[in-house]
Amino acid sequence: MRTALNFEVRRAKESEWEDAMALAWRTFMRFEACDYTQEGIENFSNFISDNGLHRMFMIGEYHLWVAVADDKIIGMISLRSKCHVSLLFVDAAYHKQGVATALMETLWEYMREKDEYVCTVNASPYAVGFYHRIGFKDRAEEQEDDGIRYTPMKKLIW
Repeated sequence: MRTALNFEVRRAKESEWEDAMALAWRTFMRFEACDYTQEGIENFSNFISDNGLHRMFMIGEYHLWVAVADDKIIGMISLRSKCHVSLLFVDAAYHKQGVATALMETLWEYMREKDEYVCTVNASPYAVGFYHRIGFKDRAEEQEDDGIRYTPMKKLIW
């Protein structure tokens, strides 16, 4: 029998950037890399390790929230361009326990406060089902750019 998971979702601290990106990398390699070419894997690695992205986070232009349980980051979500989910990852041990949904709900609450009412995402093949379950609709068929496969999606959040 599974017990309820106790965790909090909050803004990431500056000191948590590397741990959040490490979580993204571990989870990507375990669940998503199999759907990508070597070029796509390298491009994803380059994206999450980009100093420019980190600088944007440090000055508040790239938003990052974390889910934390027992002082451990168990999930993360980031937002760019005011309305686009950039990264969403949950540690494998915490899948299917509401962490990703809680991260999305926190992001939507933030977006509503900023008068943004359409949320977009380029969903990886692994994540398409999750996004459909929480109400996202495909905007186009699956695409591939620089080895990265994704389905463009959107959801009205009001």
